[in-house]
Amino acid sequence: MVTMPRDYFKDRIEKIKEFYLRNKRMPSYSEAAFLFGFRSKNAAYKLIRKLKELGFIYSDEKGRLLPGTLNNPVKLLGSISAGFPSPAEEELQDTMSLDEYLINNPTSTYLLKVEGDSMIDAGIHPGDLVLVDKSVIPKTGDIVVAQVDSEWTLKYFEKRGGAVYLRPANKKYPLIKPREELIIGGVVIANVRKYK
Repeated sequence: MVTMPRDYFKDRIEKIKEFYLRNKRMPSYSEAAFLFGFRSKNAAYKLIRKLKELGFIYSDEKGRLLPGTLNNPVKLLGSISAGFPSPAEEELQDTMSLDEYLINNPTSTYLLKVEGDSMIDAGIHPGDLVLVDKSVIPKTGDIVVAQVDSEWTLKYFEKRGGAVYLRPANKKYPLIKPREELIIGGVVIANVRKYK
């Protein structure tokens, strides 16, 4: 029995996710064959069958492919006031995928786990996950992932005149001015915190 390398499935799952986010539907077997660079639908069928066994996708009663653990939509029940209390009615308005809500550019977006407390006053705590889009050009006030003088960090981006600074969101830490080089790894587009 041949065991496929983990990256083999990871790459294909990413391609299916990108297709799903772009088209708001799963690919047909023909589209999947084209997506994976296969010459036949049969090869795509075998791969899809394996992804079904792993729980990433499944088929409905008509045989149409649907996302499984690939992309789970969550019920959107309405809105809630964060100001003065108001009567809240639970009513199913729609379903929403967090991927669809948070990510505009799937191929250029990645997650990082936060360590340290230099951005705590911005509401970013140790253990949080930040969603970073490397295709966004940073502007003053954006939170960026940056490599400054060979070390990676998460800070506010500031441009004053021709100089660029990285500002922490915690008074315990100093303003950073790159001495040699600054590489921007992306702009933070969301912060995710799990409470329980």
